[in-house]
Amino acid sequence: MGFDGKLVAITGVGRAGQVGEMLAQRFAQLGATVALIDRDEQELQGRAADLKRAGHKIIAVTTDLTNPDAVASAAAQISDNGKTPLNALVAAAGGFAMSGPVAESDFAAWQQQLQISLITAYLATRAFLPALRAARGSIVYFASAAALPGAKTASMSGYAVAKAGVLALMQAVAQEERGNGVRANALAPTSIRTAANVSAMGANQSYVERESVADVVQWLSSDGARDVTGQVIRLGA
Repeated sequence: MGFDGKLVAITGVGRAGQVGEMLAQRFAQLGATVALIDRDEQELQGRAADLKRAGHKIIAVTTDLTNPDAVASAAAQISDNGKTPLNALVAAAGGFAMSGPVAESDFAAWQQQLQISLITAYLATRAFLPALRAARGSIVYFASAAALPGAKTASMSGYAVAKAGVLALMQAVAQEERGNGVRANALAPTSIRTAANVSAMGANQSYVERESVADVVQWLSSDGARDVTGQVIRLGA
């Protein structure tokens, strides 16, 4: 499952201790040229510098993933206007916030959840699809166990709806792009052991480890999963 000579783009690679950082490390160690995409210039350059010091091939692009023109420009820069095939897109940008009971919910919190999880995934998909088709590549989306049937979603409907939208987007792309050789799948994890989650909930909670997430994303992005598309993989208890 090596990625020598391949190009992988990952959204949401900014803050240290988060999932994007681990994914970038994994693909870089496997020999890929890794394009890191995030809105926070300082954090992004920090992650890029760490990887470059280790001798890895890194492209760092700061962009607002909720802005269609900005995302299109980033995709053109990373893929050299579509001339460089993209083997994998990992749509890891997102975040979590409670929005409150629906009757008293905060509209701004709801809107933000849709923007950072669903709109970012949609715009990245749309912008990178030409390069993904050229490589017959893979897209891995980040949904959540909160978007699965039977999940407890009280007071967090904004987050749950955004992640359910990500699953619907994944299914649409899997169906539409099958003939072009592009695969689309999604992870639906419970809480992941990130720096932000540990800070908010403590270290002794039951978490999905970042390394486990990277294992599954690596496989879904590899030739070993070339017949896998339209699937949702739950992680965690």
